Amino acid sequence: MSIKRHEGHEREIPNAHIYHAILPVGFFLIWFLDSNIFRISIFLNDYVPFVIRLILFILVLAIALTFISLSHRALFKSHQPPNSLIIKGILGYTRNPMYFGILLIYVAFIFLSISLISIGFFIPVFFVYNRMVNFEEKILENMFGALFLEYKKKVGKWLPNPFK
Repeated sequence: MSIKRHEGHEREIPNAHIYHAILPVGFFLIWFLDSNIFRISIFLNDYVPFVIRLILFILVLAIALTFISLSHRALFKSHQPPNSLIIKGILGYTRNPMYFGILLIYVAFIFLSISLISIGFFIPVFFVYNRMVNFEEKILENMFGALFLEYKKKVGKWLPNPFK
């Protein structure tokens, strides 16, 4: 029996869907348990007023959803993966806006309840996403060669350049 895969799956790290399912569930479980039940590492919440944490949460979450939405519009205009290198729009500012947006969702929840255990869990989450990006960028380098290498020189891997 063969597994039905989506178009473009060969451009992703093997089993990417498992990472995308397990990492957020693990993070949010740890965040929720520490923030609401065990309260082991949230002592910094006593020093940062809830209203400030809530404002930061809403702001970072809005930015995250904007990055994700803009990257979806740029990359998934059809159900087929693009066969050309897209360097306009949000992809002209950061090479990985969707993953950047996903990581910002984690950061938003860390702002909402400053759980040091969650921050500790976020660090390996970041490294997993970085590994996924490195894998995908190697494929893009093989597909687009010098064009992608030039794009890499101009556009940051994670952080957007607001002065571009």
